Amino acid sequence: MKTKHLKITTILVLAFSFMSFTALVEKTVNVDQSKVTWKGYKVTGEHEGTINLKSGSLQFDGTTLKGGSFTMDMTSINTTDLEGEYKGKLDGHLKSADFFGIEKHPTATLKITNAKGSNGKYSVKADLTIKEITQPVEFTMYVKENSATAFVKIDRTKFDIKYGSASFFDNLKDKAIYDEFDLNVNLKF
Repeated sequence: MKTKHLKITTILVLAFSFMSFTALVEKTVNVDQSKVTWKGYKVTGEHEGTINLKSGSLQFDGTTLKGGSFTMDMTSINTTDLEGEYKGKLDGHLKSADFFGIEKHPTATLKITNAKGSNGKYSVKADLTIKEITQPVEFTMYVKENSATAFVKIDRTKFDIKYGSASFFDNLKDKAIYDEFDLNVNLKF
C-alpha cells in the first residue's frame, strides 16, 4: 500500500513540476516586413541607409521577451540619402574591406543574451557579431503586439572598422568619420 501511495505521490509531484515550467515560444521575424536602417556620422555631416534582414526570431515566455536573434545581410547595405555616382561610391566603399568587408563577411548577427523588463519595455544585453568579431551591446527594446523596435548605438572600431577614425589616425581634419553609428531596428513577427 505504501508503494502505491509513493508511486501516486511521485507521479503527482512530477506532473505539477512539469506544469510549472512554461515552454518558450519562438516567433519568426518576417524579414520582408521588418526594417533595419543605419546612420553614420562624419565631421561634415552624416549618411543613412538600409540593411536587409536575412532571418530572425524572438523567444517569449507568454508575452515576456526572453531572447532571440537576427541576421543582417551585409551585402544589401544601401545608402538612401545619395543618388547616382556618389551613392555608388559610398555603397561600394561600405562593402569594401575598409568597412564591412562583405566578400569575407556577408552577414552580421545579433543574439539576445538577456532581456529584463515589463509592459513591453526591455533592457536588453546582446552579442553583436560583425566581421567575425563579437562584442556585447546594450539597448532598450520595445515590444507591442507583433512588432519589436530598438535603437542600437555601435562603436565600429570594436569590430576592426577603423577607416577614417580620429581615434586611430591623426590629421584627418574634416575627413574624420565618427566611431559610433546607429542601427534602428523594427522587427515584425
